[in-house]
Amino acid sequence: MPTARLDRLDDAICGVRMIHPEAVAAARAALPAAATLDSASVMLKAFADPTRLRILSALAASDLCVCDIAAVLGLSESAVSHQLRVLRASQLVSYRKQGRIATYRLLDQHVHDLLTSALEHARHQVP
Repeated sequence: MPTARLDRLDDAICGVRMIHPEAVAAARAALPAAATLDSASVMLKAFADPTRLRILSALAASDLCVCDIAAVLGLSESAVSHQLRVLRASQLVSYRKQGRIATYRLLDQHVHDLLTSALEHARHQVP
């Protein structure tokens, strides 16, 4: 690791060990419930796969059936179906059936916003 990187890491460590009771109390009060954290963790794990991110990105542009998603991503329909099961179980996508066609979409605006924020943040990362 370059020396400059090590210097920055050393700067991030407290030089004095002291608890700040007010800050600790405020942080504890702000912690979400365990069930909320568990649910968010499952959702974020589903986001943590490039193929699923590609599917979510495609669905952000348009509602699509499995065949369409497979064509957009250059994947098999079986592979897309598998990933959609994970995304459905994580409550990130939903579908509606019209006859024999199931059309997928992002579950809601929260998913769209999370996807947009994650991609925007990644674009602004320093290489």
